[in-house]
Amino acid sequence: MHEAQMRVRFCETDALGHVNNTSYFIYLEDARVQFFEALGYSMSSGAWPFILARAACDFRGQAYFNEHLIIKTAVRKIGSKSFTVLHEITEQETGRLIAEGEAVIVTFNFKTQATEVMPEHLKEQLKRFAAEIKI
Repeated sequence: MHEAQMRVRFCETDALGHVNNTSYFIYLEDARVQFFEALGYSMSSGAWPFILARAACDFRGQAYFNEHLIIKTAVRKIGSKSFTVLHEITEQETGRLIAEGEAVIVTFNFKTQATEVMPEHLKEQLKRFAAEIKI
């Protein structure tokens, strides 16, 4: 399982004082980018092989300005051209569950604008992060 840390910025909160629902998708995206970097992929490399096909987030609790969040990412399913990751966001100090997410990532060739079969070495890397997270 991969872990990323985020601190809630004031601009991510809304008039009700809690984190706005759209901000969670930014947190999940940041956690996925860190996850991809842990796999050895860099967005600055010019050879980015992924595209987001689906993203979902279930809100379980509220987060507030200046709280520190932990985002755990694990691989649920590995297919021939895609894989599914699960996310769990908790508040660092208390462990309080804030949100749960899921994303489907497709291996994609931006030059040909087509999906590609996932290389075996990537499948092996993804298996390292396979874990059970309750969603």
